[in-house]
Amino acid sequence: MPSVSTSPALQPGQSLARGVCRHLRGHNFVSVEELVPAPGLRVDVMALGPKGEIWVIECKSSRADFQTDRKWQGYLDWCDRFFWAVGSDFPLDLLPDDTGLIMADSYDAEILRIGPDRPLPPARRKMVTRKFARHAAIRAQMARDPGFVSAF
Repeated sequence: MPSVSTSPALQPGQSLARGVCRHLRGHNFVSVEELVPAPGLRVDVMALGPKGEIWVIECKSSRADFQTDRKWQGYLDWCDRFFWAVGSDFPLDLLPDDTGLIMADSYDAEILRIGPDRPLPPARRKMVTRKFARHAAIRAQMARDPGFVSAF
């Protein structure tokens, strides 16, 4: 008998994030989704590279999704590079030219444009890397133990 998946269907932005994370793994980056670097901010994907570089990827599934996002510029203070991840039908002319661009679907992605490198100050890098590690550890423990409740 074939197995039946009990996982919920992914929302459009989550599908883009999955494709992005899969693609970045091929570049030796590890990723987490929905990380909160500071109160009031929640990045769709944060990726940590083999040399400690930190990328933030904001997934936008539609024109309306992009136009209602008022916080993305606040993410620039939390990464070395910033990218948009969009589907093939997204109107690319909406996206700022001085940001990275990733074309994605739920299975893979392709980096079309690398945005400028804005190196984080060392103290900020250390803090973000710790947040990344704690977020990843909490997610891993939640996957292993459905009864686990994070205090954060």
